[in-house]
Amino acid sequence: MTDKDIGKINKGEYQGTSTDIVVGIREYNGKVGVDIREFTTSDKYTGPTKKGLRIPAEKFAEFKSMINSIAQNDLKASGDSGSSPAPKGQKKFDEDIPDY
Repeated sequence: MTDKDIGKINKGEYQGTSTDIVVGIREYNGKVGVDIREFTTSDKYTGPTKKGLRIPAEKFAEFKSMINSIAQNDLKASGDSGSSPAPKGQKKFDEDIPDY
């Protein structure tokens, strides 16, 4: 199995370090999976970071189904603050701390 890059999204640049999110198909320890990982480019280091996740090949159909269930409207921020509502049964962090 040959490693294959599917695509990348530029995450941005901070203090001279450029970071991309790279999606690829990789073999690791004899098992194939989808790898979604941050890659960094700087003067000191260029390559993959520990920040990322791996979807085993046998779980990819389930992962793809979950991703495909997200509608564009689901990605819009609610309200003017741009923050998402707290999960059911939890308060937003700023509501937990009283103002003094």
